[in-house]
Amino acid sequence: MLLIPAIDLKDGQCVRLRQGDMNDATVFSGDIVAMGQKWTEQGARRLHMVDLNGAFAGKPVNASAVYQVREAYPDLPIQIGGGIRDLATIEAYLDAGVSYCIIGTQAVHDPDFVRQACERFPGHIIVGLDAKDGKVAINGWAEITDHHVETLGKRFENDGVEAIVYTDIGRDGMMQGVNIEATQKLAQALNIPIIASGGITNLDDIRALAQIESDGVTAAITGRAIYEGTLDFGQGQTLSDQLSQQLTGATSS
Repeated sequence: MLLIPAIDLKDGQCVRLRQGDMNDATVFSGDIVAMGQKWTEQGARRLHMVDLNGAFAGKPVNASAVYQVREAYPDLPIQIGGGIRDLATIEAYLDAGVSYCIIGTQAVHDPDFVRQACERFPGHIIVGLDAKDGKVAINGWAEITDHHVETLGKRFENDGVEAIVYTDIGRDGMMQGVNIEATQKLAQALNIPIIASGGITNLDDIRALAQIESDGVTAAITGRAIYEGTLDFGQGQTLSDQLSQQLTGATSS
């Protein structure tokens, strides 16, 4: 299972929010490239970047910071979300060398946009589904819709998305552990990879997620825990790799 460090961008700085509240942001660094270097040196094999300003503006605001990291680490895959509302934005990111674009709010507002994006940019589209009690949230988590996460997930699977980033918004940034049950339920309902997000706090959460890797949880995003030090990223990825090998060996035998 791949462990993916999150770099959330607000006003050109690396921050973490509590439950998506832009007014409750902790600044961890003003040097985005240095943050990319830090996680790369600790063994990161992909970066998860979010343009928080862009998510609220409906268009990229911190794209320059993303491009700087991409230029500094051309071989490191980057997945970017926040403010991706049209095909031109996706094309610009991919042309700059970003590997994956994550469609969030727009996927709920205009599901057909996801199909169009998958047709035009196959293999590069991920949908981010943020949910509370099984219902999808949009607009920076300010609005809980009537859409069930599994129903939308199946639709986007049929559209050809590469993966689903699933965030339990009740856990994100709260250091309360991962919602294993909800994550596993979604993974079992779909046949595409699920990237878990929200609540990872320590190595115990890595161990818990490893138990459902076989259900399709192929990666997990971690943010506040690695910035505040309750989880050492390098140790987390090493443990995840070890557990994956053990589980693979047990399955093959």
